[in-house]
Amino acid sequence: MTPDLTSIDSHAKHGASLASGQRIKLLFARYKLLALLLAVAVIWIFFSFLTDGAFVTPRNLSNLLRQMSITGMLACGMVFVIISGEIDLSVGSLLGLLGGVAAILDVTYHWPLAATLPVVMVLGIAVGLFNGWWSTYLRVPSFIVGLGGMLAYRGVLLGITGGSTIAPVSDNFVFIGQGYLPRIAGDTLAVVLFVLLAALTVRQRQKRQHYNLSVAPLWQDGVKIVAAGLILAAFVATLNRYGGIPVPVLLLLALLGIFTYIATQTVFGRRIYAVGSNLEATRLSGVKTNRVKLAIFALMGLMCAFGGLINTARLAAGSPSAGSMGELDAIAACFIGGTSMRGGSGTVYGALIGALVMASLDNGMSMLDVDSYWQMIVKGGILVLAVWIDVISGSERR
Repeated sequence: MTPDLTSIDSHAKHGASLASGQRIKLLFARYKLLALLLAVAVIWIFFSFLTDGAFVTPRNLSNLLRQMSITGMLACGMVFVIISGEIDLSVGSLLGLLGGVAAILDVTYHWPLAATLPVVMVLGIAVGLFNGWWSTYLRVPSFIVGLGGMLAYRGVLLGITGGSTIAPVSDNFVFIGQGYLPRIAGDTLAVVLFVLLAALTVRQRQKRQHYNLSVAPLWQDGVKIVAAGLILAAFVATLNRYGGIPVPVLLLLALLGIFTYIATQTVFGRRIYAVGSNLEATRLSGVKTNRVKLAIFALMGLMCAFGGLINTARLAAGSPSAGSMGELDAIAACFIGGTSMRGGSGTVYGALIGALVMASLDNGMSMLDVDSYWQMIVKGGILVLAVWIDVISGSERR
């Protein structure tokens, strides 16, 4: 029987197209961070073109990073929650509640800032532990616990504020949300961060060589250090042209370093990934999985406290609507940043880049006076796209 050349050619083209699709999926799976940075660059170029350059002015970038810092703080905690295989829908309402408590202590009771900050942080940890206790020890699904908390904490906030704004907060309080780091301090910080990054890269390289593990080419590490230095220099120089580094951005950078260290360099961090990857196997290996999850929810509560404090300070008031939809922004930031919805995979810096994507879209569309419903449609579509990329990259790994 003579083979059908047309059919053979059609099958060949179909195979080539499948191979091309597989290569694209592998690229997404392997270079998620690079793809995210490219997405941020495209978004910034797009909005810069439409706003005649106003989007990338130092003033707007400073405001953009300040806005992004609150979502970033929530994302720092949420990424651990999702990696462990759980979810927390109460974080937006809890942020609003803790910010409202801080405003009441400052405005109504005239507490000093040195007393208000630790009390609100301890309260955040306590509520986080409460959420974790319901989810881990009482076996109520974290989705339901979070949903209940989202309603209950918003109700408590409306109750303690009487549904009205609490203002104005003290100048010292306002500084943590609206203040700037002096320029000389910003330059010094950039140098310290660069030296620290270079030292950590060298140390990691030496450790891998000591244990006879594969080591990246020397030029590759060199390019990484130089690129990081250039980004740091551009970052500080841009912000110094408008006041300096905002205090909330400085706090977010500190949290990025702390949470990345926890995730990559501690036993607790390894256990978070293990719990999300295979809970039963981790439990049988002797790990107290309930305690790990409890600690994760406590960290999430602490991040809500930080976010609530910064939000109240930035607005100079405690608002009963503060934190509305904050949980969705935080979850979306994690998924956009490459955190797997199945648990066991994700990075803190990826979640923060995801938060930057969300903040950039909000900021750019607001500058263009885009209707709010279109903003919600665009953000929802990007969230679904991010999860789809996670699904196809996960199928490639299997």
